[in-house]
Amino acid sequence: MTTFDKREDGFEKAYAMDEEIRFKALARRNKLLGLWAAEKLGLGEDESQAYAKEVVVADLEEHGDEDVFRKIRGDFDAKGVTVSDHQIRRTMDELLAQAVIAIRTAQ
Repeated sequence: MTTFDKREDGFEKAYAMDEEIRFKALARRNKLLGLWAAEKLGLGEDESQAYAKEVVVADLEEHGDEDVFRKIRGDFDAKGVTVSDHQIRRTMDELLAQAVIAIRTAQ
């Protein structure tokens, strides 16, 4: 194996690890976001856990965060919860940062 091959292999492994961390962080962020939204919606403990799972599943609809945002926005609108789009997106960003830190420190 040449030096170039070794470097390429190293980059591929690093990319795979970064993607795994990103996947886990997004799933964790979505669960935390679901719990945050459930609190705003006034759900009980069991309902909150179930709702958080719904938010995680909502992220599988399409690439990116818009599917999760639409779920939260739609549920807030349906229940008359007054939270701005900006606040939802800011919370999504903050929880993603927390999730990445939690996953990296756990490894």
